Amino acid sequence: MKKYKVAIVGASGAVGEEILRILEEENFPISSILPLASARSAGKFVEAFGSEWEIQELTHEIFAKEQVEIAFFSAGGNVSAEFAPSAAKAGAVVIDNTSHFRMQADVPLVVPEVNPEDIKEWKKSGIIANPNCSTIQMVQVLSPLHQEFGIKRVDVSTYQAVSGAGKKGMEELIMQMQKFFAFELEACQPQAFPHRIALNLIPQIDVFMDNDYTKEEMKMIGETQKIMHCSFPISATCVRVPVLRSHSESISIHFEHEVDTQRAKEILKKAPNLVVLDDPSEKLYPMPSIATDTNETYVGRIRKDCYDSHILHLWCVADQLRVGAATNAVRIAQKWIVEMEG
Repeated sequence: MKKYKVAIVGASGAVGEEILRILEEENFPISSILPLASARSAGKFVEAFGSEWEIQELTHEIFAKEQVEIAFFSAGGNVSAEFAPSAAKAGAVVIDNTSHFRMQADVPLVVPEVNPEDIKEWKKSGIIANPNCSTIQMVQVLSPLHQEFGIKRVDVSTYQAVSGAGKKGMEELIMQMQKFFAFELEACQPQAFPHRIALNLIPQIDVFMDNDYTKEEMKMIGETQKIMHCSFPISATCVRVPVLRSHSESISIHFEHEVDTQRAKEILKKAPNLVVLDDPSEKLYPMPSIATDTNETYVGRIRKDCYDSHILHLWCVADQLRVGAATNAVRIAQKWIVEMEG
């Protein structure tokens, strides 16, 4: 098998570190790794594949100079906007973890379990976009059910961990919890979030838009429709919760056809990278403690609506650093290799 020169932009960040771990776990066919970051991180080292790789400063010229073939970007939208086109121009396929390119018409937005066929569109821009973390786990669940029953509408509420805000979000929760139980409430001032996150819920993720939905909520709506090539209505309410890692979602799905709960469970059990945990008698259902540090999306609490046999309610949980970012990005790269070598 051909081996590839892989660059990771944002190699010292939470998602960049996770990408390195997953590349190693998957025995990804690398010839070498080029970790890239800002000048202040240059000269540090990351470990992968039994070796240490020196972080180099991100520049426009480095992709051509190093003959990069696959470039993972996870250093923020502004960095992707500036440097991803340079990587693509140098001949690399860019797999971008930010929101910057997701809704551009010439950039495929891919969840490999749902729309792998869109990967072939990468040549238009040289870029493949990785969706929002909450969108990824939701469409993994929606897609197989849509094929069977036909979706008319989706309503989702998310319970998103602080790691969605990166290392600074996790550090803020830990610090505030320590201060809270030391009765130092005045030291629990928010920095990463608009309010105190310790022992609190914040029904705002990202900024509010003109329609009073947040940007995060509108991402879920637009991205789902683009990935699934559908136009059914979606409403989202995104909430930040004091959980370190793994996002949870409560999803209500309205179908065109009457839904059979047992059949829905069978479909979800057969779907790729989904795990059904649904046994109320044993108190078995998905939780962040189960999903964290895994590459699967967990589904449970699957039940038909009490009043309408066309409506199904369920609960899903996934590690957003993995399933919602790094794992999906690596899976895109794996599918891209199959496309290139096929």
